[in-house]
Amino acid sequence: MNPAFSILFFTTLAGAAQGLVLALALAVLTGITLGHGFLLGALALAELLLVAGLAASFLHLGRKTRAWRAVLMWRTSWMSREVIVLPAFIGLVAIWWLMLRADAAGAASAVLMPIVLLAGALALWYCTAMIYACLRFIQEWAHPLTAVNFTLIGVSSGLVLACALAVLAGEATLLRQIAPWALAATLAAWCTRTLALRRNASLRHKSTLQSATGIKSERLVQKSMGMSAGAFNTREFFHGVTMATLSNIKWAAMLLTFAVPALLLVWGIAAGAGVAFVLALLVQAPGLLADRWYFFAQAKHPQNLYYQVVS
Repeated sequence: MNPAFSILFFTTLAGAAQGLVLALALAVLTGITLGHGFLLGALALAELLLVAGLAASFLHLGRKTRAWRAVLMWRTSWMSREVIVLPAFIGLVAIWWLMLRADAAGAASAVLMPIVLLAGALALWYCTAMIYACLRFIQEWAHPLTAVNFTLIGVSSGLVLACALAVLAGEATLLRQIAPWALAATLAAWCTRTLALRRNASLRHKSTLQSATGIKSERLVQKSMGMSAGAFNTREFFHGVTMATLSNIKWAAMLLTFAVPALLLVWGIAAGAGVAFVLALLVQAPGLLADRWYFFAQAKHPQNLYYQVVS
C-alpha cells in the first residue's frame, strides 16, 4: 500500500493524545497528586493533538464537503464508527478540561470523567485498528495483533509524552509513578510489534499470479505492468520504494520507536535523569511515523498483481 502522510499524522498524533489522556485519567483515579495547572495544560495539549490529527485526516478526503456522510454507514463500517467516536472523544476531553477549570464538578470530575475517557480512548483505538484488521484480503492487517499494536503503541507514546511533560513541569510524584509503566508499555509494544512483523514475513499469500490468471504453471512471470500510464491504482496501492528502503525504514522504526526509548527510560528511572525522558520523547516521535509508514507499506494489496509487479 502507498502510505498517505495525512493518515500517518492522524493515527500518530491521535494515538499519543489518547495515551496521554489515559495516563492522566489513571493518575487521577489512583490518587496521584497532580498540580491543577499541570493537569489543565496536559489535557489542553491532548486536545490540541487530537484536533491536529482530525485536521490531518481531512487532507486524505477527496471531497471534503461530504465528510459528514462518513457517519451514515455506522452499522457496518469501522471507519464510520471511528468518525463518530473521535469527535465524541475530543468533546469529552474538552468537557473534563472545563469541569476541572471551573472546579465545580466535585466527585464527578475526579471519578466519572476519567473512567469515561478511559473507555473512550480504548474504543477509539479499537475502531481505528479495525478499519484495517477487518480487510481480510490484506493478510498483513487481518489479525488481532493489529488492534493490540495500535493500542500498545498509543499507550507507550502517551506515557512517554506524560513523562516528558512531568519532567518539564517538575511533577516528580507523577514521574516516579508512571515512568516504570512507560517502560513496560514500550517493551510490550516492542514485543507485539515484533511478533506481527515475524508473522507478516512468513505469510503465504492466498492471491497469486496463478490464482489471478487461472494458469497453473509453477513458473509464471509478469512482463507487463498492466497499465501504460499512471492511474489511481498505481498511485494508491503501491509505495514505489525498493526492498532495501523498506528494510531500512523497518529497522529505523524498531530502533527509534522501541529500542532507544526503552534504553533512555531505563537510564531515566535508574539514574533519576530527567533529560532521559525528554530525549525518549524526541527519539520516539519520528520512530512512530516510520513505524506507521511501514505498517501501510508492508501491506500487499492483491490488485498489485496486475498493476505493479514488473519482472
